[in-house]
Parts: sequence; structure tokens; C-alpha cells
Amino acid sequence: MLLACVLMLASCDEQHHAFRLLVPAEPFDREIAAELAEVFQSNSRHRIELVPVPNGVETPMEAIEAGYADLALVSNAQPYREGITTVMPLYPTVLHVMYLGDRPAGSPVNLLRGASVNAGSPGSASRQLFSELLEGLDLRADEIRFVGSGDDLPDVNILYLPIWPEGVERVLQDYGAVGEYRFLSFGAPEDIGTGSVIDRAVLLNPRVSPFVIPVGTYGDIPEEPVATLAVDKLLVSRPGLDAAVVYDLIAEIRRLQPALAARRPMLFQRLREEFDAAASTFVLHPGAQAYAERDTPTLYERYSGVAEVLVTLIIGLVSGGYAVIQIYNRRRKNRIDGFYTDVMAIRDSIDGHSTAEERADAVERVRELQNTAFDMLIREKLAADESFRIFVTLSNDIIDQLANGSTRRQAAAAAGDPERRNQ
Repeated sequence: MLLACVLMLASCDEQHHAFRLLVPAEPFDREIAAELAEVFQSNSRHRIELVPVPNGVETPMEAIEAGYADLALVSNAQPYREGITTVMPLYPTVLHVMYLGDRPAGSPVNLLRGASVNAGSPGSASRQLFSELLEGLDLRADEIRFVGSGDDLPDVNILYLPIWPEGVERVLQDYGAVGEYRFLSFGAPEDIGTGSVIDRAVLLNPRVSPFVIPVGTYGDIPEEPVATLAVDKLLVSRPGLDAAVVYDLIAEIRRLQPALAARRPMLFQRLREEFDAAASTFVLHPGAQAYAERDTPTLYERYSGVAEVLVTLIIGLVSGGYAVIQIYNRRRKNRIDGFYTDVMAIRDSIDGHSTAEERADAVERVRELQNTAFDMLIREKLAADESFRIFVTLSNDIIDQLANGSTRRQAAAAAGDPERRNQ
């Protein structure tokens, strides 16, 4: 049985999981997914297998809901779906709004009105996030002409990707427009937090956050700091994936962070240790929730300090109460001992030479002691215990002896004289 237990523990320790990750639609996300699979292949007992989105399925989220895969990379700006659960945020994606240099500079409204805009396909994260920004710019939908990526060079190009110099340069090269685009800033960075357009977008969609692209991030551009928005790219899963498996996956990604950061330092160097469930579009997977709460103190740990103080106080009160009771009982015992001493002193004061008056006086004093003792018993200054019963018995015996004319000395003398004993 011991050997079987050891083998069972060893097999549990060597368990590994193969996670099916859907191939993302965006080029950059595909590169990240491929690198994630390579890092797991080289450094982990677990595996990540890339699987394509099946034919007839439009979005990765539909494929996850249908059970074609275990994991997918999804923008946190996508609408809520019941069949999707959040595992963890991986990296932030930033809204890049670039315009041709010959467009009239000025406010975003003047720049975008009448322009041809490539903001991705309808329903995409970039189109949705850009549309939310437009709602605060007093622009109608018919004042902007949305075009596809295969059309001629658009006046405004919307890129929704992390800080990725190679990716931005690749897009510009594809258009043959290197050096022709400028970045559009939705206000000055110092305006963030003062009720600007960025603040309105964050208020309407709490899942987005303000982001500032520094000067010269992409070579010579931008020439000035750019205020824009960022949204997390989430690693999501189907709800049926086992909680313990998801917990292990998050722990393994955290362990492999240095290897991921070596490939993409701007993405994974600051992989967050904790994440807020309220910031996620989708509900947390139970395994993700267990990982997020792994350091949360238990009920016992949370209240152990208070419990220790209460226990200490209770012990102190019990001990103090017991000591007070003991002192109280000791004082009552000392009082009854005084009665013992007094009644025996009265008995010893009478001998064979004492007169009848002296005996009667002694009996009276013993009765006074009894009356005093009973009075103190009523006032609870003496305890009705065995000691009091002994006092009553002793005092009654002494009264009988004195009333019969017998004393302890006479009884002792009688015990030594046969004639007196016979008398």
C-alpha cells in the first residue's frame, strides 16, 4: 500500500496538460501565440497546441463556445458572452490612430470629418474602440468613410496592437507610406483626468484605460506625446476546463515570464501578478479565481489575531474570577476558623473547679458565637459548607458538655481513674 501511494504521488507530480489554443486572426497575435507555444515546448512539461479556427465558425469565441479549443486570445473590448471565461490578461493593446501628413492638422473632429478610415472589419476590437471614441467627438457615422485594408491608402489608419515598432513599420511598408503618417492624439497627456475625450471614453467603457505613447517610440514618430487608449488582451477559455488545470496554467505562465520577456520585453516584462475581476469583460474561470485568491487569508487567519486576544481575555477573566472566588472562600474559611478558636477557648476555660455560674456563662458565650455565626451565614459572610457544619456540631457538643457538668479535663481524668469512670 505504501509503494502504491508513492507511485500515485509520483504520477501526480509528473502530470502534464496539452492546451489547444486557437490561432488568432491578427498577425501580431499569431506571432505571440506561436512564441507562447515555443516557450512552453522548451521550458515546460505542459504543451500549447495551436489549432486553426474551424471552417464555418466566424470568431474564435464561437469556436471556444463550441468546444473546438481550450484557449483563445480575445480583446477585453469584446462584448460579454456566457460561454467565455477569463483566465488572465496577457498584455495591453494600444489604439494607434495615424493620419496622412497632408491632412489638415488641428482638432480630431476636423481631421476625421470626410476622411477615409481603415479601422478594421465591422465588429472588430479596433472598430468598436474607435467608434466609442467617435461618440464623444460630435461626429456622425456618415461623415466618415470606412474602408478596408485592401483599398487605396486611407486618410486615417487605425491600428490596434501593443507597442510594437516592427509591426507598425510593417503596416506602413505594406501601404508604401513610410514617413507619411502622423499620430493623432485625443488631447494632451496633461488633460487626462480633467474631463477630456479620453476620460469620457474610460467612463463609458471601464475596461479601457488611458495610455500615452512617448515621443520617438517608432523611430522619428510620434513627434509629440500621444494620448490614446489601451485595452488588455485576455487569455480566455471554455468554462468546462478543469479549475485545477487552469490554476496550473496561470502558475506556469508566471513561472515562464522571464523566457517570454526575453522575446517580448515590452509585453511580458510587467506581466501582472494580480488582476481585478471587475475589469474583465467575461466572468473569471474558477481556476483563475482560485489563483487570484491564493494569498487571501482564510477565515481563521483573518480573525486569528482577534481570536487570540479574545481567548487571552477569556482565560484572564476566568483565572481572575477563580482567584477572586478563592480569595473570597479563603476569607470565609478564615472567619469560621476564628469561631473554632473562640469556642474551644471557652471550653478550655472551664475545668473541674468552675462554678455553675461560670458554666452557665460559658454556655451563653457559646450560644452567642453560634448566633453570630448564623447571622454571618445569612449575610453570606460565611459559607454553608462542611466547615460550618463542623462548627455547629462542635459548639453543640461543648454546650452539652458544659450543661452536663462535664469538661474535656474531667473526661480525661475520668478515663485515668477507674472509680471516677464507674461514677
